Parts: sequence; structure tokens; C-alpha cells
Amino acid sequence: MTSRREFLAGAAAGGVGLGFGGMSMRGEANVNPATGVGATGPRGGPGHRPLQDVPRAERPLDLLILGGTAFLGIAQVEYARARGHRVTLFNRGRTNPHLFPELEKLVGDRAVPDYSALEGRRWDAVLDNSASLAPWVEDSTEILRDAVGRYLFVSSISAHKDNSRIGGTETTPVFTEEEYREAVEAGQERAYGPNKAQAERVTLRAFGDGGIVVRPGLIVGPHDRSDRFTYWPVRIHRGGEVLAPGDGSDWAQWVDVRDLARFMVHLLEVEASGTYNATGPEAPLTMAGLLYGIRAITSAQVSFTWVEADFLREHEVGAWMEMPLWVYPSPEMRGFSAWDCSKAVEAGLTFRPLADTARDTLEWWASQPPEDRELGTGLDPEKEARILEAWHARSG
Repeated sequence: MTSRREFLAGAAAGGVGLGFGGMSMRGEANVNPATGVGATGPRGGPGHRPLQDVPRAERPLDLLILGGTAFLGIAQVEYARARGHRVTLFNRGRTNPHLFPELEKLVGDRAVPDYSALEGRRWDAVLDNSASLAPWVEDSTEILRDAVGRYLFVSSISAHKDNSRIGGTETTPVFTEEEYREAVEAGQERAYGPNKAQAERVTLRAFGDGGIVVRPGLIVGPHDRSDRFTYWPVRIHRGGEVLAPGDGSDWAQWVDVRDLARFMVHLLEVEASGTYNATGPEAPLTMAGLLYGIRAITSAQVSFTWVEADFLREHEVGAWMEMPLWVYPSPEMRGFSAWDCSKAVEAGLTFRPLADTARDTLEWWASQPPEDRELGTGLDPEKEARILEAWHARSG
């Protein structure tokens, strides 16, 4: 069985932060002229649904976003502005610097660290979505302690060290400070889960009731360059026989980036405090429900062949990276995609239908130039064909 330690190590090696072939679809370009943001950033294209009918906040806030020009940050900026909030961005100015030209942009580098651009300024609240290392949060909370009223840190479900429980909650144990220190001393100073857990403690110590921690699961949707969800809409739309992992009964969880951004801004608006596990959907869904749900958005001729986990292991199919949203069943990992997020739901987290997320993601991907449509996650088509052939031969 794959242990949690082995899984996290493999995910990190594959570029996964616990932290495809050609296809054409027609669609009209849809770019926000104020931001330059569309399905492909400055290039536009389908897959990006402009915000409509968003009511203005009763009390506009001055918000500082650490990051703000990639994936989650884009969704945060767009929703915050739709609500009427005043947004300032702080980042290195390297990722999509053309976005949001009308916003104030402060340049600095958390890795140096260089926060001089923040000196002498005040905001109502800060959204910290660019920190994967605890020392970055130690620096930023120290500098902003007296400059903002509320600090929201974007953590991760991976801060939890125990994935064995079905329905784990915010109180399920996270990596301890001692475990974080041990990782650093062992040369694993970038260990994802321990860093996120330590950064949570730093945030809450610095801001007390003004601190908010949100732990998303897998974040998906338009602008996601990780392909960790995108593989499935693309592969299913391509049609034919699709290799599906296990027997379909394993749990699957994710959260649409736009739903997550709205929830985070809402928490700041209502002056919330504390920690929230934020992944979905609201009702538990299996891998079968996920794949058949995505199947509904395309008219392609598709059939699913469910292949036993042991057979996939024999053929060296990697969990998560080659079979996105899925890990090999084991006692240690049975709760990996079965977190209880009822606290976040009660606090205002809502979920759009799977079909909307899958359709928008597929359209966004299809609008990319050919060189950007090479999926970095998912099963190689030739390997998929070989395994399916072997599976059918064994099954007779």
C-alpha cells in the first residue's frame, strides 16, 4: 500500500502542491476590457464567465492581496472588485504583470524578503494566497500586524497529517510545530504540509480573532495550469474508451476556484475568525459520480472501463498525477477525499454544479494556443491503450 509519506513525496516530485491532445471548440472571445482577463488572460477566448448580478457590499473594504495575478488570485480580485472593494496587489511583478492595469501594484519579494513597499500603509484586510513556506508568513504577519485588521491565510487540507478518518474536521490533527522543526532540520524545509500547518499557527498567533485560515482541497477551474482536474474533461471529451481507476466507489473532492474566492472575500466582509476546511462538493461524490457527471457535458461517444487498483499498481500507474483526483485505497488514505466541510458551508461556502466547472474548464483549455494544451497531468494515451488492452486480455 502507498503510505501517506510516499504519496506526498511522489506528489512533490511531480510538482503537485498538496500545493493532452489537440481538440477544437468554437467560442466567442470574452475579455474584460478593464482587466484584460479572459479565458487565456490577455488573449481572451471562451471558458471565462464574467461576473454578473453580484450585489455590492454594504461596506467597501480596502483589501491587500499578496499575489493576485494567477489562478486563485485572479478569481479573488475579480470578485472583490465586483463587490465594490478597493484592491491593492503585492507581488514580484513577474506573473501576468499585464493584468489589472488600473489597480495599485506594490512590488516586493517574499523570498528575499523585501516588504518595503508596504511600509506606512494600512488596509482593512489581507488575503495571503502566495505563501507555501512558514517563514514567509512569519515575515508578512510581523510587518502587517498593525497595518491590517484581518489576515486570511490560504492553507491546505494537506496541513492535516491524518488522512485515515472519513469525515475529518478542522480539529483533525495537523502537523505539529515539532514536526515542522524536524522537517527543517532534516533538510526538508519546503515540506508542504508541515509548512502550511506552521503558517496557520503563525497567522493565528499574530492576529488572534483577526486571523482566518482556509484549508482548500484540490482547487480547479479556468486558469488552472496544474491540469489536476482538467485531464478528465479533456480526456472524456476526446471520446472512446476511457480508463477509470478502481471500481468507481472511491471518494472525490475539489473546489471551484471561483466559489473559493467568493467564500474568502465573504469571510473578510463578515469579519469571521478561525479555521475552515473548504473543499467540495457539499454532498459526497464518488469517482463514478465525478466521471459520469463530466460525461454529461459532451456529446462525444464515450465508454468507461473501470480497472482494479491492484492491476493499475502492477502496471505502474501513478495515483493523483496519472489518475487525477484518485489515490490507491488504503487504511491510511481512506479519508483523503472525504473531509467534512460543513463548518465552511454554514459560514457561507457554496458550490456551483460540477457541469459548470467541467464545461468552463474544458472551454478555457480549448482556447489555449496549441503549445499550452499539453497536459502535464494524466495518463499518456499510449500507456492508457496498453493497459486497457492488457486488462481486456486478462478479463477474457
